[in-house]
Amino acid sequence: MFRKPRPPDVCEKERDEAQAEARQCQEEKARLLAEREEPGGLMGVAWLERAGTLASRPLFGSVREQPGNALGLEATKSFSYTLSDETRPVSVAARLALKNPGAEPWTLAGAALVDKAGEEVELARWQEAPIPANGAGAVVVGIEGERAQLGCPCTLKLWEATGPRTVTLESVTFPEGKAKGP
Repeated sequence: MFRKPRPPDVCEKERDEAQAEARQCQEEKARLLAEREEPGGLMGVAWLERAGTLASRPLFGSVREQPGNALGLEATKSFSYTLSDETRPVSVAARLALKNPGAEPWTLAGAALVDKAGEEVELARWQEAPIPANGAGAVVVGIEGERAQLGCPCTLKLWEATGPRTVTLESVTFPEGKAKGP
């Protein structure tokens, strides 16, 4: 008995879904392997302090939210890491506690910082789980290396995976972290 062939658009859709799932698995594998190379959590912070200074600053009262933001800011803190023999941070990050007033969950797909000179840099991002509809959650974004030495205050842009809902915060700054010995 012969089966009727599936239309090409169904095959293409299935192929695209399989490729997207494979890409997601590869990204998750890379993230897990990277986490195994260094200590994480509080142990990771203690490890970092062996060769530099980790500084943090609450930003909640100083950043400005854009009126059209999809999510509300509940709290935010910025961080910088400066090596003991450096005067400028080699890594910066921000942790944002966000509230989703919408009817759909919100998943972070991308983040970028725009410095006062207009230079835009893409940020690494991490989100434990989507921010639920009418709920709250957190995201962490950051960058390492020379690109972390931005002229701030900066504008932070976040966007979601499946649609046009964005978050833009102005006047984001990072602590200057005073270098100290090991």
